[in-house]
Amino acid sequence: MLYDRKTNRAVSLSESLDSWVDEFTFSPDSKTIYLTAEERGRGPIYSVPVSGGPITKVVSGEGANGDIHITDDGRTIVFSRSSSAKPSEIYRANIDGSGVTALTTTNDAFLSSFKLQPAEEVTWTGALGAKVMGWIVKPANFNPRKKYPLVVLIHGGPQGAWNDNWGYRWNPQMYAGDGYVAFLPNPRGSTGYGQKFVADISGDWGGKVFTDLSNGVAMMANQPYIDKNRIGAAGASYGGYMIDWIEGHNNDPRFHYQVLVSHDGVYNLTAMYGVTEELWFPEWEFKGTPWTNPAMYDRWSPHKFVQNFKTPILIITNGLDYRVPEGEGLQFYTAVQRMGVESKLVDFPDEGHWVTKPANSAFWHNTVFDWLDKHLK
Repeated sequence: MLYDRKTNRAVSLSESLDSWVDEFTFSPDSKTIYLTAEERGRGPIYSVPVSGGPITKVVSGEGANGDIHITDDGRTIVFSRSSSAKPSEIYRANIDGSGVTALTTTNDAFLSSFKLQPAEEVTWTGALGAKVMGWIVKPANFNPRKKYPLVVLIHGGPQGAWNDNWGYRWNPQMYAGDGYVAFLPNPRGSTGYGQKFVADISGDWGGKVFTDLSNGVAMMANQPYIDKNRIGAAGASYGGYMIDWIEGHNNDPRFHYQVLVSHDGVYNLTAMYGVTEELWFPEWEFKGTPWTNPAMYDRWSPHKFVQNFKTPILIITNGLDYRVPEGEGLQFYTAVQRMGVESKLVDFPDEGHWVTKPANSAFWHNTVFDWLDKHLK
């Protein structure tokens, strides 16, 4: 939005862009705005005149672009770019987007020995015939004649997406490096595929999005290089919610999850409503409160399906998490234990919604991979 302080008039300059603007900057003469926005798992750079007009894609969406800056002479764009196989480096391009050149190669020498595989785009048919997209990352020295275990990584949000960028927490290269094919689906609710695709998840947390995910996993299970008897899934936040949901719905005839990992997942929607610091969010997603719309909360709450819990699961929760508080994981662990499900609980008392302290992160990764390896190798 552009707000004119003289006329008190606000004008939307990005109405024609069916995506969310991530960041923006002005040209030195203040006549043009340069911005980034997600586009099918990538991050192009766009421009739009301040006076209004069409939005133009200036720099293509190869990888994820960000940190955009226009030089004082208005002739050059400087920006960062990363991909699933390469951490951020600094790039430049002419103001029209031509001549993209890397200015730094800080990580090239160090990473050259790892032979990281780039993410590959895959598509499949989801709920109601929708086209759904995601990524796969294969191990180094991938052999198409071998059979690999599959790990499905489910992103949080749910209004978020797996993009072709370098991850500093959930990095698919870590899973590929441990001998897995990593599958990163972008089902309903994912950003970068139009607002309708995003909005389709609200009030439908375990519905069409679950079909999107299941159809994607079934597609991957049929690949000749995947061992369909060795499939696991992991996720955090909304991804953790979906893992909790899968625990009660692991009955797809096309494939079976052998093991699950839930990090800070929502288990009891009604209970979480009373303790989350993001109170507006469940009211928006579930069309009211637990007392004005109890059927919606009950319909999509994983705790209503305890009788189906059977799959081995690692549950991770954090003592300083006020978004999805610690009690959600503790309740879930109590339920799987009472149901006799093989399970393990890890509680970080000094972490919030994410695990960011170096020692804790190392422990987190070692624990997660030990759990996956135990059941998939």
